[in-house]
Amino acid sequence: MFFYLSQFLSFLAMPLTIILILLIAGFWLRKKKYGNKLMIGGIILMLIFSNQFLANLAMQTWEPDFKAFDTLPDYEIGIVLTGVTNLNKTALDRTFFNKGADRATHTVQLYKLGKIKKILITGGQGLNPTNSNTEAEMLRDFMVMTGVPNEDILVENKAKNTRENAAFSKDVLSKSGFNLDQRFLLITSAFHMPRSKGCFEKVGLQTDSFPVDYYSEDIRFSIPQLLQPDPYSIFMWHKLFKEWIGITVYWAVGYI
Repeated sequence: MFFYLSQFLSFLAMPLTIILILLIAGFWLRKKKYGNKLMIGGIILMLIFSNQFLANLAMQTWEPDFKAFDTLPDYEIGIVLTGVTNLNKTALDRTFFNKGADRATHTVQLYKLGKIKKILITGGQGLNPTNSNTEAEMLRDFMVMTGVPNEDILVENKAKNTRENAAFSKDVLSKSGFNLDQRFLLITSAFHMPRSKGCFEKVGLQTDSFPVDYYSEDIRFSIPQLLQPDPYSIFMWHKLFKEWIGITVYWAVGYI
């Protein structure tokens, strides 16, 4: 129930949802004096949320800085969160990636550089997938294909949200006999790192962060960036709003 509720709240807070509500309400009430104000408000918000420079600046401000590989100590285990594969495209001989493949590719790079000795992949199926495979299993198959030995990969394939990623990962590590007092390297998207790290530390796992999958770019002062509306900018604001709501809800219920 919590999973579905958080998804519904995120939908209500999407910038595009807010804009559509204002435009529809303004049109419906256009004969009243505040109807035009609602429509103008929707148009102004559309221009703000579709501005590439503002969206990039907001995302860059939120995302933590990346870490150079050669600055990292060695870890026994790197924990990587899923949420990067297309579970609505079914194939048994490959993994279809969405945005966020860095979570998998950078984890493999960390392993091959010797920065992590083993990999724990955590993540189930999410919301109503058509693919019967779990994300953790799909990422494992990809990593094995790249040369990571199967025996060096642990799989947690039940979690449906970040809190369960943390709790179920702790269970897997405990049952596998690992020392829970050590520090683990946590690998997930930069925008999602604050909530993820909070959840893992709440369940008693001490982590160092390795943010990947950046949505922001270096700041550029170009005409397209400053003036040209872009639908992807609305998507970036959607990611931010969803994450801010997630952190607020998680804090309210004691998950972080």
